[in-house]
Amino acid sequence: MNQQLLQRVSAFAEENTAAVFRDIARLVAIDSVEGEAAEGAPFGPGPRDALALGLQIARELGLETVDCAGRIGYASVGGNGDEYLATITHLDVVPVGDGWKHDPFTLREREGWIIGRGVMDDKGPSVLCLYALKYLKDHSIPLRYPVRALLGANEETGMGDVLYYLEHYPAPLFCFSPDASFPLCNGEKGIYQGRIVSRLPLGDILDIHGGVAPNVIPDKAEATVKAEKLTSTEAVEAVETAPGVWRLLAKGKGGHASLPKGTVNAIGVLVNYLLENGLGDENDRAFLRLIEKLHRASDGTALGVQASDGNFEPLTIVGGVIGVKNGRMFQTVDSRYPTTTSGAQIAAGIRAHAGDVAEVTVDHDAAPFYMSLDNPAVQVCINAYNAVTGENAKPYTIGGGTYARHFPNAVAFGPEHPERPMPDFAGPIHGVDEAACKAWLIEALKVYILALIELEKLDF
Repeated sequence: MNQQLLQRVSAFAEENTAAVFRDIARLVAIDSVEGEAAEGAPFGPGPRDALALGLQIARELGLETVDCAGRIGYASVGGNGDEYLATITHLDVVPVGDGWKHDPFTLREREGWIIGRGVMDDKGPSVLCLYALKYLKDHSIPLRYPVRALLGANEETGMGDVLYYLEHYPAPLFCFSPDASFPLCNGEKGIYQGRIVSRLPLGDILDIHGGVAPNVIPDKAEATVKAEKLTSTEAVEAVETAPGVWRLLAKGKGGHASLPKGTVNAIGVLVNYLLENGLGDENDRAFLRLIEKLHRASDGTALGVQASDGNFEPLTIVGGVIGVKNGRMFQTVDSRYPTTTSGAQIAAGIRAHAGDVAEVTVDHDAAPFYMSLDNPAVQVCINAYNAVTGENAKPYTIGGGTYARHFPNAVAFGPEHPERPMPDFAGPIHGVDEAACKAWLIEALKVYILALIELEKLDF
């Protein structure tokens, strides 16, 4: 790696550090959880406002911008030719959940970390990409291919943004999505999402609910039940709200559905309490016994749907949301699976255990995505990371689903670092007190600038 170039990039990153975190704070201040669609706001007012601000920040940096029908937008440098390189990030976020120590939409700093919803997933990386394009512009880097920084608004709840984009615009020659861990992700598991729905209505369980999204492991779940006497435990608080009626509040440790290790699913905690105390009528308990198998083992062994293939980590499966609809209990299911199974097979495995107790649906199924490490663009990205950090890091595959799987030539490329220690106060993506290390983000900015410069030298 050219050391003079690395020095220039480092100087740029240092000069713009304060501005980077100022702009991240501006975006974090917008609650961009998907809302009800309206004119000019196909994914709700929050995502619309975040996209508008993201494009405004890009214009402040001297970049050209295009708003693609409010669904997605992009900043660009080097013109608007159909053959271009791109980064793609998103400005929508998952619901915040409970337990934050401070307002999740007010960026705060502690010991070199920033905390707020979206700092890591994916508002922080979005700002980094805009500043990477600013470097290309300010330093008049020769560009064989124009570069776009795509800003999505619907990644967390359907990816309708990128689907719209690819229907109306040519795909980039190559793009990377800063929505994973360094050094580079060249494969993503398949994603199955569905529901387990009780065939019979509620009995002595009057209400049950928990979770904020199918792809989020919940840290809280509640139930209202009929019972004579119940006792609180360390994980479940039992309060009698009326004679013979009890409110149960279960607590766990949340996180992303693709990374269940180290989490405690509050729904599973609640289900175990209900079963251990014999709560609900027999129909209620039959359904609870079924979903207890889902929560018992996140590797799918309790349901007989476990799978592995050698390229990916083994299958994971979790329940994200439990609730009642039309008088019947339902439990959402989120599984990240390798190449040796499919969403249809997973659903069939659950049905085998469900019998006549519940229906099992397939609401979403995306096959695994894998890119060869022989791809020159992949090697450019890995080398850029190792040049900045001095490491000899190797690529990996993940259980999460990023934008990369929707493009013909794409990878997920940082800036998370699960291998590096985090302080106790720093929460994970999709979790309470979501946090990002300031130094790591600035390091990532340098990586992205170098990668884009080197990608310009390839023949696509």
